[in-house]
Amino acid sequence: MSDTDIQRMRDILARQQKAFIEEGPVSAATRMDRLDRAITLVYDNQDAIVEAMSADFGNRSRHQSLMTDVYASLEGIKHVKKHMQQWMKPEKRKVMFPLGLMGAKAHVEYQPKGVVGNITTWNFPLYVAMGPLAGIFGAGNRAMVKLSEVTPNTAELLKQLFAKYYDETECVGITGGPEVGAAFAALPLDHIIFTGATGVGKHILAAAAPNLTPVTLELGGKSPVIVSRSADLKATAERIAGGKGLNVGQVCLSPDYVFVPEESVDAFVAAIEAEFAAMFPTIGSNPDVSGVVNRRHYDRLCGYIEDAKAQGANVRQVNPAGENLANPQGACKLPFTLVINPSDSMKVMQEELFGPVICVKPYKSIDDCIAFINARPRPLALYYFGKDAAEERHVLDHTISGGVTLNDVMGHVSCEDLPFGGIGASGMGNYHGLDGFRTFSHARAVYRGTRWNVMKLGGMFPPYGKKADDGLKRMIKK
Repeated sequence: MSDTDIQRMRDILARQQKAFIEEGPVSAATRMDRLDRAITLVYDNQDAIVEAMSADFGNRSRHQSLMTDVYASLEGIKHVKKHMQQWMKPEKRKVMFPLGLMGAKAHVEYQPKGVVGNITTWNFPLYVAMGPLAGIFGAGNRAMVKLSEVTPNTAELLKQLFAKYYDETECVGITGGPEVGAAFAALPLDHIIFTGATGVGKHILAAAAPNLTPVTLELGGKSPVIVSRSADLKATAERIAGGKGLNVGQVCLSPDYVFVPEESVDAFVAAIEAEFAAMFPTIGSNPDVSGVVNRRHYDRLCGYIEDAKAQGANVRQVNPAGENLANPQGACKLPFTLVINPSDSMKVMQEELFGPVICVKPYKSIDDCIAFINARPRPLALYYFGKDAAEERHVLDHTISGGVTLNDVMGHVSCEDLPFGGIGASGMGNYHGLDGFRTFSHARAVYRGTRWNVMKLGGMFPPYGKKADDGLKRMIKK
């Protein structure tokens, strides 16, 4: 990366910050216009974007791209459009007695922060670029978007589209590798949102620290599933397989390992194998089966599987047509793979899988599952399947995760009115809907005093005396 590249990013940021200050209050009409252009960008160019994503993955399911990137982006933006003017209104707050009776007032104004940097990742390259922009624009900010180098075709296309639909002082796409990303995170931005791996998130936080830039981290982790003894195994397997099949597990919320009652493991494994086989009867040339994004990630997953086999794990691959998928020349495709009763020493239980691999762990009691989850970094999501309301409540009360979906997987991320985010190793902060609007806004406290100097009237101005003593005695109570 050259000094010229760094200077260009700094120049763009300086121009955006200057334009933001000169603009003054950002009207609802201006925000609406930027959101409308985002909708037009996605809608009018959806075919080209889907093709670019497929080229980056070797093959990516067109239907899944339309669902997870195009539709999800549009719905998030439209949700903000619908509610933004209500969210912009000042929020009244209470004033302590007796100031309120004497005319004092208080409220909160949600003020734009300025220029927000969005550092995207590769697994949903359109959505992670456009999703946060809904809240960024809705809150009245301008944006710089660092696009992922792992999906270069999509990154270059989005860079061109941002230049077509926005002035560079409003929104700009930045391309480049890890060095560009590191320099981007070190810019004196007014806020940064990063989506990606936990390890990279630590570097982003460190790079932002010298500028005291606030950071929202949307990370990943190993999201567990608990299958209750009260659950319908077939329906549960169907939901889990459907979630794992999305983008062949290359999803931060993908179910990573599944706790199954020890007496039901064989039945569950048979049920989920049947579901995978029904959804994907072939793999190699099947357009519904997305590729692993590149050879490096393909080799990483193969390494996890071989490590589990070498340590004696029961590894089951669902390959209904018996295809030879080794040494891929085009798209890197893997069969959906089950690792049954893995030990903690195996890489499949140590690393986030982020691919078509899922672990199945037998359990005796629900408390064993809870203890296992609590002994590890807090996950981005937790999933519970069952009909036992007391047990469900017990799981919710004794675990901590970014979000929860009950009797399904990943459903909470599709609800725009729910906050989306992690906790601990799985992230910090939230976005989506109102929560995104507030993340990218500064909650500015405004207090209007009374016409009388209440403090002086109450004896709370020097020189202090008996009036102050008596007043403080009345005020200070248990």
